[in-house]
Amino acid sequence: MEEIYLNDHNKEEYPPAHTAEHLLNQTMQRMFDCERSYNAHIERKKSKMSFHLERKPTRQEEREIEQRMQQLIADDLPVTFEFVSRYHLPDDIDLDRLPDDVSDTIRLVRIGDYDVCPCIGKHVRSTAQIGRFEMLGTNWDEHERSFRVRFKIV
Repeated sequence: MEEIYLNDHNKEEYPPAHTAEHLLNQTMQRMFDCERSYNAHIERKKSKMSFHLERKPTRQEEREIEQRMQQLIADDLPVTFEFVSRYHLPDDIDLDRLPDDVSDTIRLVRIGDYDVCPCIGKHVRSTAQIGRFEMLGTNWDEHERSFRVRFKIV
């Protein structure tokens, strides 16, 4: 079997919160047609992610984000990995956020049919292992058009 070389990884993620990060990124993309978070700080006790949006989400949309996250966790979606050549990536995979010296082999993390993205971090085996997603609050910066979501995994 051929040995696979991936870039070094300098983080020690908390797998439930890190997997929830993937779900929240895709949820925001689907709800607001935005890019994945431009700034994320994911921790065991409390996490925050920031997104550039066209407008401030309504309170109803904020509740919907939390409800969708809880439903995705309850759906018990499988988390799987696939190794692909950086030169033969699926069309929907963007390498812009990866380091310039990214390895020739890329690990794609798939969460059911809901999300796929390159990642070398630690994840749970299925979304039911995440626990409960609790939104702690949000902030809107009108000047930056930035929406920050603060959450914890219980």
